[in-house]
Amino acid sequence: MANPRARAVVSCHPHSELARRSSRRMEVDYRNKHILAPMVRVGTLPFRLLAADYGADITYGEEIIDHKMLKCVRRENDLLGTTDFVEKGTNDVVFRTCPEEKSRVVFQMGTSNAVRALTVAQMLHEDVMAIDINMGCPRSFSLSGGMGAALLTKPELIHDILTTLRRNLDLPVTCKIRLLENTQETVELARRIEKTGVSALAVHGSHHCCHCRRGHSLSLQTLQIDPDILPSGAKLQLLLMHYPFQLSPMVMCLSMRTLEGSNRLQGQRRSWWQGERCGTPRFSAPQCILWDNDIKSSKHTLKEMIVHHSCFEFPEGRAVIKCSSNADLARLYGEEEYYKTVTEYRRETTR
Repeated sequence: MANPRARAVVSCHPHSELARRSSRRMEVDYRNKHILAPMVRVGTLPFRLLAADYGADITYGEEIIDHKMLKCVRRENDLLGTTDFVEKGTNDVVFRTCPEEKSRVVFQMGTSNAVRALTVAQMLHEDVMAIDINMGCPRSFSLSGGMGAALLTKPELIHDILTTLRRNLDLPVTCKIRLLENTQETVELARRIEKTGVSALAVHGSHHCCHCRRGHSLSLQTLQIDPDILPSGAKLQLLLMHYPFQLSPMVMCLSMRTLEGSNRLQGQRRSWWQGERCGTPRFSAPQCILWDNDIKSSKHTLKEMIVHHSCFEFPEGRAVIKCSSNADLARLYGEEEYYKTVTEYRRETTR
């Protein structure tokens, strides 16, 4: 029987030399890249691969807390061809990835402790392109654990986490922050982060105390960072997050603007890759089936897409709510034959 992956929309990038682990630290060039931004409960493997097929060069996973990952064991899933991090004593997959995305996937971590962060990063170093620390999440679960935006008022802890990762990993390390109370405080924090030697700093265009998606008030000219404090040949890449109205919220992108040693802005290009098509439930359902995505995660992603394209109270939205399995999704979106093909292929593979 033919492998059902040939039917699904999957971007398979062969491992290059840069994707393989080397004895020296690798860096990532963010210039002129299309990037899928991290999204809670959405940036799972099926959606990352779908985004890559429609042009994403780099794909961020959803934020996962260090405590959660420390409860996991790494397993090779021969049936799916994936690497799964499964919570001990359960079958719950906390993070799933595959060789096809190794050269572009970024693992975003929520943490408030350098030792825990390093332990998790070392668990993942063979499976991801880079490690990103989320220092901008304003949600209560992050703040209560001293993570996310809570770190913005603890520059010493930020320095400890980032320098610990940089000194002990051969992977690129990046981080994301939000705007502080005023421009000067944000600039000062950016400069302190630069001194840790991270590869890139993403600035979310809203303040740390709110969830609103208003436009950023900082310009790259404001965030001038002294290239002389960087190690010889190093470059800090400054990324501004934006939410273009022309795109579905399901394909939030990072507007890549890179500040290099010459203090010249280079590589500016918006990520206009076919967002509307990528953000359509009909194109996402086969991916969820192929990669055996958790039904709760699949439903959340599909519901967000439906809200953007139509109304959740319409029949499609109500039907998604009633789905309790990938088989239900297949029936809803007319993918019964594909679902049958996938399940039969798995059954034959396990014999």
